[in-house]
Amino acid sequence: MTEDPWRDLTEAVAALVRAGEETLGLPRVDVPFELSAPQFGDIALPTHAYAKAARASPPEIAARLSEAMPPAGNYVSHHEPVSGYVNFHLDLGPFAEHTLGAVLQSVEGYGRAAPNGLRALVEHTSVNPTGPVHVGRARNSIIGDTLARLLDRTGYEVTREFLVNDSGRQVLTLLWGLDNLREKDMEPPAREGEDYRLVRFYQKAMAAAEDPAVAEEVDGLVRRLEDGDEEIRRRVRTVTKQMMDGILRSLERLDIAFDNLFWDDQVLADGSAQRVVERLRDGGHLEEEDGAFYIDMAPHGFAGRNPRWFLTRRDGTTLYTTRDLAYHLDKFGRSDKALTVLGEDHRLEFQQLSVALRLLEVEQKAEAVFLAFVSLPEGRLSTRAGRVVNLDDLVDEAVERALLAVKARREDLSEEEMGRIAEAVGIGAVRYNIVKVQPEKRILFRWDQALSLEGQTAPFLQYAYARAAGILGKAAGLDGWDARFLAHPHERALVKLLARYPGVLRDAAERRRPNRVALFGHELAMTFNQFYRDSPVLQAEEDPRAARLALVTAFRIVLGNLLVCLGIQPLEEM
Repeated sequence: MTEDPWRDLTEAVAALVRAGEETLGLPRVDVPFELSAPQFGDIALPTHAYAKAARASPPEIAARLSEAMPPAGNYVSHHEPVSGYVNFHLDLGPFAEHTLGAVLQSVEGYGRAAPNGLRALVEHTSVNPTGPVHVGRARNSIIGDTLARLLDRTGYEVTREFLVNDSGRQVLTLLWGLDNLREKDMEPPAREGEDYRLVRFYQKAMAAAEDPAVAEEVDGLVRRLEDGDEEIRRRVRTVTKQMMDGILRSLERLDIAFDNLFWDDQVLADGSAQRVVERLRDGGHLEEEDGAFYIDMAPHGFAGRNPRWFLTRRDGTTLYTTRDLAYHLDKFGRSDKALTVLGEDHRLEFQQLSVALRLLEVEQKAEAVFLAFVSLPEGRLSTRAGRVVNLDDLVDEAVERALLAVKARREDLSEEEMGRIAEAVGIGAVRYNIVKVQPEKRILFRWDQALSLEGQTAPFLQYAYARAAGILGKAAGLDGWDARFLAHPHERALVKLLARYPGVLRDAAERRRPNRVALFGHELAMTFNQFYRDSPVLQAEEDPRAARLALVTAFRIVLGNLLVCLGIQPLEEM
């Protein structure tokens, strides 16, 4: 037995299937098992893959295979053919005992895999340090942080990293604005904080840079930085750190932190960006146009009007593409798996980066998770244009709405307790609302949906956790229990979900789909509520009461682990 009960069950089913295959002389076919509808069983084996070898229809194969198998096995009470499937029914008593025992023994470790000896570096957020984080960028942060948590729980040694683009043209445009624009000519900052004060200079400077003369002055700052001008480098680092302090403070409120900040100008200062250009040029992979070097991507399958991928400007200064190549080489030296969370508008650029890495004969592959945009009803979010919903405003609004809900329901609590619950509920609502959507799907941001406290939301999960905590708080303790007294369909369903939790984490991590964990959490909380409605716990007779208390305890542990994995605070009361 392991601490992955559902895997143990599927292996028990697989052993029965292997025995049936041998008896019938069928080839071994690795067909993934499916979850059955409750009226048909618990696990189903589709038999269509055997049709060619058996020269029979799937219903006929299912009947033969079921007859050829042993009648039962570990955790399997019986099986039967239904149409083209063999359906397996679990023996709930032993399986529930194994599942609850695994949860109660491991507690916070349930669902966490043993270390696999591999290092994963997750780069996420990496917004240009030119303004506060807005809601669209926060999607990158929340999904990136959740992916890092998933990889950590599935055995990786994880480094969370933010690439600070402090040598790009945008941050030097901000520097130009600070040198040439007057604060008294601007509207007051939207909020307190240096990031909110400085973003006004950036937005006005971007508008001013449409003037060719201003653009040339900005280019001059770029050249000075790349030529090693220490004064420019110092001033850029100063203003960038001011911006980053605000960005990191906003993300910290969502329980998002980084193990490392990688400053982009490192690859300029240590010469690694220029060495990338030299390696590609020496390998015969670069072409030149008026002093600018580029890779012709047409031979690598990239069509379009301009398949040239430039690495330097005509004046010899590097582009973001060059620095990103050098940065990836650095990442590869520090990790076994390098994962970057990117907006969907970076997909082409990432594919071209992958080509350049192959030309550099790098064995390790870069990996990316692409996110669709978050937009407002009036259009796409844009820091440059000043059309944003800032993350700080969203979180404040979420907490304020949560506080109103708490005050309406819990007049017995102190103001401090109300504020603590509201903070956890509001932040949970923001994180869950974003992570529950598949990364490739677009989100149209609407305040009412983002901050809803009902339905498929974090507060729904937090309330289920608090309800379980309330039950256990009224119980005298958890003494001897016998899982054979769990017989109700909703008890059966809840045991199965608890057993599946480690596999859900593993699948979500492998497929880079954190939304699967969020949706599984909703299913888990909903099933618990159905159990709570139909199966009295504290008022039950002694033996069912003990078994149900064990089930409630295991549910609380698993849901708590899941919430922490999503970066959402479990609450003992709401």
